[in-house]
Amino acid sequence: MSSPIKLIEKKLLSDNWYVLHNYTFDLQRKCGGVVRQRREVYDKGDGATILLYNRDKKTVVLTRQFRIPTYLNGNESGMLLETCAGLLDELSPEACIRKVRKSWKKPAIVSSRSKNCLKPTCRPVA
Repeated sequence: MSSPIKLIEKKLLSDNWYVLHNYTFDLQRKCGGVVRQRREVYDKGDGATILLYNRDKKTVVLTRQFRIPTYLNGNESGMLLETCAGLLDELSPEACIRKVRKSWKKPAIVSSRSKNCLKPTCRPVA
């Protein structure tokens, strides 16, 4: 089966913090028509996250992180609750999680094992 997408142009918009490209492509519709579309894609690279579970308290462990977009959207502190995570930086997800574990500042957090549950994808924004 051929791809319903024909890439027309890829233009670099920014290489500041991560990479932002503008893509122009033709989309083959199921009804037979072709629609030309443009989308900006911000690529931060792949990452891994670990959801820590405290068996004694029957709770999950989250971290609080400042995120400028949530601040700009009205969150006064700009802080979000998140799972512990890190960018892969060409590592395997398992190696990335080991790297994240080494950065934990709380010695009370001990993780003896981890299990790969899923491979999520960022929600595309059009």
